This record gives sequence, C-alpha cells and structure tokens, in this order.
Amino acid sequence: MSTRVDHGVTRGTFSLDGETFDVDNNVWVIGDDEECVVVDAPHDVDKVLGVVAGRRVRAILATHAHDDHVRVAPALAAATGAPVLLHPDDLVVWRLTHPDTDPDGELADGQVLDIAGTGLRVLHTPGHSPGACCFHVPELGAVFTGDTLFRGGPGATGRSFSDFDTIVGSISRRLLTLPADTVVHTGHGDDTTVGAEAPHLSDWLSRGR
Repeated sequence: MSTRVDHGVTRGTFSLDGETFDVDNNVWVIGDDEECVVVDAPHDVDKVLGVVAGRRVRAILATHAHDDHVRVAPALAAATGAPVLLHPDDLVVWRLTHPDTDPDGELADGQVLDIAGTGLRVLHTPGHSPGACCFHVPELGAVFTGDTLFRGGPGATGRSFSDFDTIVGSISRRLLTLPADTVVHTGHGDDTTVGAEAPHLSDWLSRGR
C-alpha cells in the first residue's frame, strides 16, 4: 500500500499575549490504509478523526505548541492511544495551554520516523517558536512546515517566544535547500513549493517581521 497525504481543516481560535484571533488550521495525516501519523491537533478531535478514517495512529506530531496546533492533542491521544511528540524547546509554550499535562515524547532534529514504510525526517526550525519543527518526507516530495513557512513568506514573529532573524535563518538553511519541486504543506492556507518561495528571501529580509 502506498503512502499518501490526507487533509482536513478545523476552525477555531488562536490566543497568545492576551489577544485572540479566529483561525482555520490545516490538519495533515500521512500514512497508508492501515496506519498514519497526524501533524498537529488544532480545535476539533472529531474532525481530525474524520481524516484519520479509522486507521491506527502511530503518533501525533506537533509542529509547534501554539494553542491552535495542540489544543486537542491530549484528547486526541486519549482517543487513539497515540503519543504526542513535541520538540522540548517548545515546552514553555505548551504549558501555556496544557499546564498539567506533558507531551508523551520528544522530537529531535534529524530524527527519522517510519510510517507505513516511509521515512519522515524531523527538521528543527526555530523562529516562530523555539521548538518549531518541520517534517520532510522525501518519498512524497513534501515538507510539512506548520507556521514556519507559508505561501508568501515566513510565519509571524511579532509575539512572545518568536524571532524574525531566527526564522529566516531556519528557512534559508533547512527548507530552501530542499529540492525546488518540494511541496510545502503549511499550517494555515494554501500549499506552495520551495522553488516558488526561494527567490523571495531578499524581499522577506527587507520587509522584516
């Protein structure tokens, strides 16, 4: 059975620094007909489970710990028996939403996770948050970037725990070095490709955060 990517969208809110915004979040599920991993657990367990479609969930991978990406992670873990994995540098952010519950395990830069016979490589890409990670799946020609890289540029860095120079460094070193035809599956909004974004690095630097 071939590995594929399934997609859903949840609607809810994002809160940080005393402000709250309405947001739509992408949910990405990578796997075959039998097993899968879930990238992020935003607002609605039932909608995520609808994308999972009855498969065994091997892990819930957090691109970062902002509340709109991990709000239902513990509940999804309870529903599926799958561990929640987060880079430890984002624990300080995680505890803003889940002060009494820790993730089940850690993500590490360079770690390769096997799902349905396909390798998923963890890329630590700090900037939007300290422990932000992207997930590169060479066999699928895809990278899952959370809020690190979008169509049109880097994720926001104007809030706590974020830094513009750090995110641009992460993108330029870890993402723009991937093959140009790599599809970028983002945390919000439409897909893009590495080749579509790479020429705009100097524009991002001029624009700043």
